[in-house]
Amino acid sequence: MSKQTKPVLHGYFRSSCSWRVRIAFALKGIEYDQVPVNLIKDGGQQLTEHYKTLNPMQQVPAVEIDGITLSQSLAVIQYIDETRPGFRLLPADPQKRAQVRMISDLIASGIQPLQNLYVIQKIGAEKMQWAQHFINRGFQALEPILKQTAGDYCVGDEISMADICLVPQVYNAERFKVDVGLYPTIRRLNETLLQIEAFKASHPSCQPDTPADLRA
Repeated sequence: MSKQTKPVLHGYFRSSCSWRVRIAFALKGIEYDQVPVNLIKDGGQQLTEHYKTLNPMQQVPAVEIDGITLSQSLAVIQYIDETRPGFRLLPADPQKRAQVRMISDLIASGIQPLQNLYVIQKIGAEKMQWAQHFINRGFQALEPILKQTAGDYCVGDEISMADICLVPQVYNAERFKVDVGLYPTIRRLNETLLQIEAFKASHPSCQPDTPADLRA
């Protein structure tokens, strides 16, 4: 297994799944290259036959690393945590690790897919109400869980994969005009995490493919 070349992230600046991977790379101190995949331009560059060879689901991200290509953000995060030294993205304690995975899956499986670009494009005129409904439904479940598990961060006082999933989802919630103030624990954690350099550097407002009018 070669680790001599830098990983390559094929992603989109505003994709929450791509952002998760950028945060993870930043927390682990891993240098990587980015290849933008514009989900809007030319009808969606993720729909090309070339990109389909990288990710058969024709979604972002796709990550080329150690001679393989991984195409699900949580798989990428756990792979780099298991193969790279330094900052742990999953706790050593089995119970805390299970809580991190529970929160991550709640967001990555129970909220984000219902308001991603492909689904929203199919919904049409009702997309705002649709997204708000499913984000609120998810946050109504997530808030009491985080009240039980959170310390400084989602699970205790160490940053984990759960935090990596939370921040992009709150960004999406704000884009769809969800009142995050209804969820004080989620809001507090998000505000805390956005002060951390790894979350700032990976933010959609400062990526190579961020449009000029959306740059911070």
